[in-house]
Amino acid sequence: MPISPQNLWLLVGVLLILAEFFAPGVIIVFFGVGAILTSITTWAGLTPGIGSQAAVFAISSVSLLFGLRHYVKKWFVGDSANLNGESDDDFTGREARVVGALPGRGGDGLVEIKGSNWKARSEAPIPAGETVIIERREGLTFYVRTRL
Repeated sequence: MPISPQNLWLLVGVLLILAEFFAPGVIIVFFGVGAILTSITTWAGLTPGIGSQAAVFAISSVSLLFGLRHYVKKWFVGDSANLNGESDDDFTGREARVVGALPGRGGDGLVEIKGSNWKARSEAPIPAGETVIIERREGLTFYVRTRL
């Protein structure tokens, strides 16, 4: 029993979207949506041949990938700041102890917080042993200031 082209494209699209759950990166889902769009155009009779179907699939998938990935990735991966621009991590505003002197002017040093050492930067030089306040975190680096 042969399968119709529109049903084949639909099946491929659904399988590609499901594959996104097993291959992180928010890329495969756009090819799945492209396959579903190809299924719709084939069902509507707009793409009767395999060449036109392949063109719709390629153009729609790549367009969606480059046009929407940045926005859709935030839904799946998340963002580290809330709408007010405040950090949602539990480090910001907390105290840390300097274990490796901070040279200032953005140079790297080390602070200890929650029993672990973290890379830290400060605009002003801060000697080891001082207590600092964490202003923000970028990746695995804390930006700190002296405690007033």
